[in-house]
Amino acid sequence: MTQPRIAQVLAGAEQGGAENFFVRLVKGLQDTGQVNQQAFIRGHRHRMEALEAGGVPTRGFRFGGRLNPMDRLRFHRALRKFHPDIVMTWMNRASIATPPGDYTLVSRLGHYYNLKYYRHADYWVGISRGICDHLVRGGMPAERVFYIPNFADETPVEALPRDSFDTPADQPLILAAGRLHENKGFDILLKALKDVPDAILWLAGSGPEEQALKQQCSELGLDERVRFLGWRDDVTTLMKTADLFVCPSRHEGLGSIVMESWAHECPIIATDSQGPGELIDSGETGIVTPVDEPEPLAGAIRQLLANPTESERLVKNASEHYWAHFSRSVIVQQYLDLYASFPRKKEN
Repeated sequence: MTQPRIAQVLAGAEQGGAENFFVRLVKGLQDTGQVNQQAFIRGHRHRMEALEAGGVPTRGFRFGGRLNPMDRLRFHRALRKFHPDIVMTWMNRASIATPPGDYTLVSRLGHYYNLKYYRHADYWVGISRGICDHLVRGGMPAERVFYIPNFADETPVEALPRDSFDTPADQPLILAAGRLHENKGFDILLKALKDVPDAILWLAGSGPEEQALKQQCSELGLDERVRFLGWRDDVTTLMKTADLFVCPSRHEGLGSIVMESWAHECPIIATDSQGPGELIDSGETGIVTPVDEPEPLAGAIRQLLANPTESERLVKNASEHYWAHFSRSVIVQQYLDLYASFPRKKEN
């Protein structure tokens, strides 16, 4: 049987966790030598170069809306020219832009999106069990919905010097990372930090709440204890450096950052948002506290910073759990098995 021809379609932002995982998965699939892939993405040069360096032919498009018919026509023509067996779309814009065809159309959802953009697909992949339940409750046939989570960037890294970013080397060091958006709950983390004496916070990310968070820092008297690092492509290196990672999200589809912390052996405390609450066995692979409650979050941070033996136990458990269930080799094989299970439309 010939290798399946797979079009991977992403109309994502220049930066983002889902966009980073797109590159990891597509390159991981390519490395198996079992698929014939092309990537159809926005023309962000760094992402195109990363994919092409991994041997993935890549085409760049603007992915304009209905008011830009020539953009959509160009994409549709390129897709037909590739003649795929399977097309997998990532997130809303790519799914809206990709019509049904003589291929198997798979929509991959990384969050609790409005399902009206996905009903024309043949199959659906949810990256958490909660998202899969969302799909089934929304009317998608359960037998056509599949759960496949993400894997981390497993590239080995070395820790930075503890005094990086003008940080006192002898102080406890906390890391948080993500888009500076209301859903991420960084305002709650800052309130919690007020009750964690002496700890320094590295906050890696950019987004619409940046100025509001900086103002909150000043109002709480935390300017000397918080470092706003901006968007970083080396979060795993930061994890290797910090004493613990905190994910204070109000809403989080999967929380791929959980896998990153597990893979790079950084103890994690997360709030009980959708994805982290599903993933973490509190007290075994991390600690989970209630959403939007700074006091329990501060208490968990203080307790873990004061108990390195407990941190080591959580790290050991989490690392074993990651490599058994969420590693690159495990997840790539799950996608290969899924693709192989689809009937070839052009053979029917």
